[in-house]
Amino acid sequence: MERKFLLWGFIFGVTAVVLGAFGAHALKDILTTAQRASFETGIRYQMFHALLLLILSKQEYLFNRALLNLLVIGVFLFSFSIYFLNLREFLNADWLSFLGPITPIGGLLLISAWSMAVVKTVQNKNN
Repeated sequence: MERKFLLWGFIFGVTAVVLGAFGAHALKDILTTAQRASFETGIRYQMFHALLLLILSKQEYLFNRALLNLLVIGVFLFSFSIYFLNLREFLNADWLSFLGPITPIGGLLLISAWSMAVVKTVQNKNN
């Protein structure tokens, strides 16, 4: 098991909590209702995948560097693109609109990681 994936899980967990508090308090008067809902989706997915990283990095039969890398990259592309897309007006950064097509790529990476976990579980007859 690689320690770096545990660290990524913890880092994603703590940043999800921080961004959740930030979104609920500091951004409540800045973002629209739809933007807040989108921001919260990014936080929710980030936390789910933080927990998944923690679980998978400690399961010897499921440990797979490619799978865990897909999760880390997928969280960055999915959740962080959502955060920046919703904050671009506040940040006065219209150039961040290029992130729109990045979000579904991150989602595909997350789906791929979950699918790899299913395949590894089915292939492993011992657990």
